[in-house]
Amino acid sequence: MKTYTFLDSISNYELALCVYFNRCCKHPSVARFFQVISRLGNGVFWYSLIIALPFALGLEVLKVSLHMTIVGLINLAIYKSLKPKVVRNRPYIKARGIQLHVKPLDEFSFPSGHTFHALSFTIIACSYIPELCWVLIPFAILVALSRIILGLHYPSDVLAGAILGTLMADLSFCFV
Repeated sequence: MKTYTFLDSISNYELALCVYFNRCCKHPSVARFFQVISRLGNGVFWYSLIIALPFALGLEVLKVSLHMTIVGLINLAIYKSLKPKVVRNRPYIKARGIQLHVKPLDEFSFPSGHTFHALSFTIIACSYIPELCWVLIPFAILVALSRIILGLHYPSDVLAGAILGTLMADLSFCFV
């Protein structure tokens, strides 16, 4: 017997939004753009930033890279433990009108790990180096949108990832 959860009840309302956003990918150039953003959000962009900061700005920003790395590892442990407990199927599984445009990295959708990391890393990096805001904030927003547009997440998955990412980044400053 399946238990009915709060996420199940809001999933039905969110599916219409998921279908709407997913229709953006009917244009191949839009689909490709968000596929690239999502792929960069898998870690490539963030790992590159973490490595590049000390080379580009000097060893004094090694603290920023270390801060981002530690928070990233903690975030990974948190969302990897949450997903199998929450067990929320991805929207492309639930709605026939949603076309999957990239292969998911794991089975379940709640919360969005991409958004979780994007918000944490953006907040941490911008707190130390405000000049990065003009690149990192738009990129984080695009990563979050890509997850819905590509058919991988519900808006509430992305919202939860954003909230968790913000909380973890803010909390991490208590320890530096």
